[in-house]
Amino acid sequence: MNLDSLTTTGNYIYDKSHALIASLGISDAYVTALNLLVMLLLLVVVLWAVDYLTRRILVTALTLAAKRTKTKFDDYLIKNKTLGRLAHVAPLIVALHLIPTVLAGFPGWIETVTKFIEILLVITWVTIINAFFRSVGDLMREKPAFHDKPIGSYVQVAHTLVIFIGGIVVFTLLTGNSPWAFLGAMGAASAILMLVFRDTIMGFVASIQVSTNDMIRVGDWIEMPKFNADGDVLEINLNTVKVRNWDKTITTVPTHYLITEPVKNWRGMHESGGRRIKRAIHIKISSIRYLEDEEIRQLKKIQLLAPYIEQRQTEIEQYNEESGADRSMPVNGRKMTNVGLYRRYITEYTTRHPLIHKGYTMLVRQLEPTQYGLPIELYMYTSDTKWAVYENAMADIFDHLLASVKYFGLEIFEAPASDDIRQLGLSALASEAANPRRQDD
Repeated sequence: MNLDSLTTTGNYIYDKSHALIASLGISDAYVTALNLLVMLLLLVVVLWAVDYLTRRILVTALTLAAKRTKTKFDDYLIKNKTLGRLAHVAPLIVALHLIPTVLAGFPGWIETVTKFIEILLVITWVTIINAFFRSVGDLMREKPAFHDKPIGSYVQVAHTLVIFIGGIVVFTLLTGNSPWAFLGAMGAASAILMLVFRDTIMGFVASIQVSTNDMIRVGDWIEMPKFNADGDVLEINLNTVKVRNWDKTITTVPTHYLITEPVKNWRGMHESGGRRIKRAIHIKISSIRYLEDEEIRQLKKIQLLAPYIEQRQTEIEQYNEESGADRSMPVNGRKMTNVGLYRRYITEYTTRHPLIHKGYTMLVRQLEPTQYGLPIELYMYTSDTKWAVYENAMADIFDHLLASVKYFGLEIFEAPASDDIRQLGLSALASEAANPRRQDD
């Protein structure tokens, strides 16, 4: 059935319904109103049926067909609900042709309702085209040639252009004026609009960029030190972003600052499955020395170090023999140091720790010596990103390493406390009392 025959059928149903209601002996003042209610009810049923059939035929059939094809473009069309939006076009077109019949008893409403449906049709087409562009963007991101291209920006420009054209069409439908009149009015009022709606326009543009580039999502943990924001994103609105800080306070940040100010987003850390440990143990430099044979034999009792010490001893003895090193002087040739074995022990211990991620960088390195001693830094990742688990894992590792440092003959650097200074003063007084200096006569 084409649209003309649909209109003819509608007129026939309207006439029959009007005659039937009039034949019931109802007052003429109510016949038209009751006929309108009947026709509206029939219209709703027809539109529902058309929408249902269209979705069943178009969406279901094409979805099944898409699963059988090798191309991914149709999969992206389904993912972005392009077909679902396209199914809404048919009921709107049917409504557009039936409204004059349904509202035949109220001719003054026909033009208004028709324009409203036409605007809905324009908006529907805008959403369909934008969904199509999103699907094209998703497909392009899979192509190796476009991996380093800003596909999101291209799609954003296309969306903006489509929305702008849709806005012009809606303006034309509402006013009946030429599109050039709209463009002229926009040009004349642009300065005033920019001044009055500056924050709204900036927030709108920022919202599009944040959404299109997937910079921040609701639920992300972000940091913005300038605004004392450090917590989870609760809402992203046109003008503001709400952040719930870890102390349960709420910080509100203007949306456009998300693209103009530095923002640290911890989403990548959560998605990676690893959280970084970057902390150093400061070794007192005066406690670093070469190890004697007896000390090495004692350290061989450490199960994690025994294989490494055996291998290292063989390499050192072979090198010293080949180089003819004079072993009477410790600095000649090669020898093991307590800090070197301690660093190796840290490596072996953390490698076997169940909460250290084995797939990411693991370093136990020396940093530049400072006035606070020699930093031995642990640079690695935990296998669990939850805050409590991360802190417990890091504390467990450093508890063990700080307690084990004395078995290597090393000392941890720490600044003298007031008790240490007082103890030095008392020791000096006791020494002076035990050995009084002779007073001159």
